[in-house]
Amino acid sequence: MTSSNSTPMQIHGTVAPGFEPVEALFRHEMRTLAEDNAQLCVYHRGEKVVDLWASRSADGSFSADSLVNVFSSGKSLEAIAVASLVSRGLLDYDAPITRYWPEFGAAGKDELTVANLMRHEAGLANFDTSVHLQDLTPERIRENAVGRVIEGQAPRFGADGEERRQYHALTRGWIVNELFRRVDPDGRTIGQYLREEISGPLGADVVIGVRDEEMPRVARVTILGIGYQLLQGLLPRFLGRRVVHNAFQVFSRLFKLLPLMLRGRKSGSAPPFADVPGMGFVNHPDFLRGETPSANANCSARGLARVAAMMAARGALAGRQFLSEEAWAAAHAHPLKASMGGLLTTRFTQGGVDSFVPCGPGSTRMERDFNTGREGFYGWMGFGGSIFQWHPQREIGFAFVPTTLHSLDLLNERGKRYQAAVLNCIAAENGAA
Repeated sequence: MTSSNSTPMQIHGTVAPGFEPVEALFRHEMRTLAEDNAQLCVYHRGEKVVDLWASRSADGSFSADSLVNVFSSGKSLEAIAVASLVSRGLLDYDAPITRYWPEFGAAGKDELTVANLMRHEAGLANFDTSVHLQDLTPERIRENAVGRVIEGQAPRFGADGEERRQYHALTRGWIVNELFRRVDPDGRTIGQYLREEISGPLGADVVIGVRDEEMPRVARVTILGIGYQLLQGLLPRFLGRRVVHNAFQVFSRLFKLLPLMLRGRKSGSAPPFADVPGMGFVNHPDFLRGETPSANANCSARGLARVAAMMAARGALAGRQFLSEEAWAAAHAHPLKASMGGLLTTRFTQGGVDSFVPCGPGSTRMERDFNTGREGFYGWMGFGGSIFQWHPQREIGFAFVPTTLHSLDLLNERGKRYQAAVLNCIAAENGAA
């Protein structure tokens, strides 16, 4: 898929005084990069200061309230759900998962803790059994259709010397959902919890498990062709390159990623979904209806930024405490620096959100690209571009949600440009105060 320039980009929205550079950057990027639709929303000190969206849809079908799959940005929503259990005194990050789910301990998993799972250190990055889309509805989840698959898995940490931290791209959400419903007194799934305790009270469009009446609001996502991205990378910026990275940067990242991909192929794991060819399934209603919290949250940037504003304010917004201060602090505690799959240095907290930090002398280029420009933020990001993060010190709630997925922008750096611009605006505001 390639993004077309045949339809002019329509850009809408507003920014608060002092954030005009963010709007200028958004207008520039939307018109020069390969984008079809995108939303950008930012809160500062509990107030919305950036609310922008852009679209090439001549019929106006895309808006600031459209729902878009944000893929792994949903991992931070599942982290918030788990933190809510801690807030209610129902769960401890240091406890073994078997305290809440005894059957989980089969096949050598009895010593794995909640924190192991949240830090992607459970050894369950891949399953030996594929999951069926129809088993991901709340009804089938409560019948333990997915739980039985998980119970039969044995942890795999790879060869001697391989890092323990492995990216649980899909599986962390499935496991966390099973843990959550067993601990929640009402037996709710994460999707049900979000609707009742977060999305509804906050008035935020944040959904895991799309309902039929919401389907018309879901915007289709498209993957920018790899060949197109590589060819664009050969162009210098002044000749209109429509992707962030040049060819050298792209190939450098792919070279580092290839060993990880080959290890995955040799692992003997099954495809994550049964009878699902290619990536087209991500727009299929059956997939949208199901709950894969780690890779299938459908949200607007407005909704995510509002939730992020609550997290930036230590669990409170609009006069309501969503997480106790103790639980909020616990979710952000003990960031543990480790390489993930030999590719990327991460600092996941025991609550399962990454901590982005200034890079000191001796840091790698990959680490600098990952952190610089988003220092002080917590959260994560999604395949192809989405970002859902919060900055407690600066009281920022941030969300960037595109429908065009730049698959080779591995560190979501086009969205990071907006984070850096927001930080600069706030620094300038503080300097003038």
